[in-house]
Amino acid sequence: MTILVTGAAGFIGSHFCEALLARGEQVVGIDNLNDYYDPALKQARLEKLAKYDRFRFSQVDLADHEALEASITASELQAIVHLAAQAGVRYSIENPRAYGRSNLTGHLNVLELARSAKNLKHLVYASSSSVYGDRSSVPFSENDIVRRPASLYAATKIGGEMLSESYTQLYNIPMTGIRFFTVYGAWGRPDMAYWIFTDKILRGEPIKLFAPDEMYRDFTYIDDIVAGLISILHSPPDESENDGHLHQIYNLGNSTPTALMDLVNAVEKACGREAETIILPKQLGDVSTTYANIDKARAAFDYDPKTKIEDGIPVFVDWFRDFYKI
Repeated sequence: MTILVTGAAGFIGSHFCEALLARGEQVVGIDNLNDYYDPALKQARLEKLAKYDRFRFSQVDLADHEALEASITASELQAIVHLAAQAGVRYSIENPRAYGRSNLTGHLNVLELARSAKNLKHLVYASSSSVYGDRSSVPFSENDIVRRPASLYAATKIGGEMLSESYTQLYNIPMTGIRFFTVYGAWGRPDMAYWIFTDKILRGEPIKLFAPDEMYRDFTYIDDIVAGLISILHSPPDESENDGHLHQIYNLGNSTPTALMDLVNAVEKACGREAETIILPKQLGDVSTTYANIDKARAAFDYDPKTKIEDGIPVFVDWFRDFYKI
């Protein structure tokens, strides 16, 4: 099977590509290698993937539909896993147009590519737990109404889900949207809290905690996410099931919300140092809690996240120390 993975140099994308390649799949990777965070980290991830002769990579901006179409022969694709996006809640306040370009125009261009891929069996795409907004009713279920995004980033992810639904209705493309819940692990993203805390604590610098008594996150370890994605990829929606709906959405989370201070404690323990903290108010666009109901994914794919935060954080810290020679 030939699989296109967008965002191949990203955190989830690179882990997923490596898992596919280890299974013997042909993988075509695409990424624009932008500077939202250090491109050297993205290049290092690609170097791992380049060791496989079944991996092919193109640097492409998905918002440029002509470049995207020139980079790939659509007829060779049996599956697309669209993980590329402009991430980050706070950056969406600073640079909103980047989100429209990547998460809406880029998503639309991937849908158009899927429409032209006559041998395509499944399109899987990344959504986000942020679509649920800032709500007190937990856990979050796929049946919840999502109409009150707390950030522009969340709004673009809702928009991506709606675009996907329209293309399934119009062109009968089997699609699955994945609402990811705070994914963490080795080779992660430098804008995430666990990365920032690790970096600051190891440097002996204070960490900023925004409304820590209010904050809970459903931290989900990367290996559990990849296992879920593999299962979902090979099980496209079937017209004979799900009342004929070819577009399905699943939560992939750990279903175990962790208090922000418990994350800090886990990082402190793994680093062998206590953190100096600066307590600040809640930031614009933040939500207080994320908490995934994973019953649907468990029933459909036997999705079973196993990694607890106290086990996953030390693995990340060990990787961080090795990668940065600390």
